[in-house]
Amino acid sequence: MTEALLKIGELAARAGVSIRTVDYYTTLGLISPAQRTASNYRLYSPADVDRIHLVQRLEVHGVPLEEITTALNARQADVAAILDRVDTDLQSLQAAADAASPEMQGLLAVIATRVHSLITIALQISPDTLLP
Repeated sequence: MTEALLKIGELAARAGVSIRTVDYYTTLGLISPAQRTASNYRLYSPADVDRIHLVQRLEVHGVPLEEITTALNARQADVAAILDRVDTDLQSLQAAADAASPEMQGLLAVIATRVHSLITIALQISPDTLLP
């Protein structure tokens, strides 16, 4: 049985955000209504709750909303290019860590931990969370 679609207020309540946040995320293209009622009210998928939580986790890690929007709306073919960029960035980080002074190694360790957290989050993204 499929879960019923959610009105904007229901989505906001389930996700623990304001209606204004849902509006903003909709405007940015982070979420989109699954359909509209005869009265033109937006109805959202229950999966959008998970998508909002994902956006919030990425924001906490310092990823700008513009980049989150781009990543979540990327077509599957774009994923390879994104992974190549991540690999290149990780190689640069490793080279910097290898050449760093002892004082800088602590900072680079923090950066590496942040990168690891972001990759872990990315690997947890369900294909259902991505827009078609």
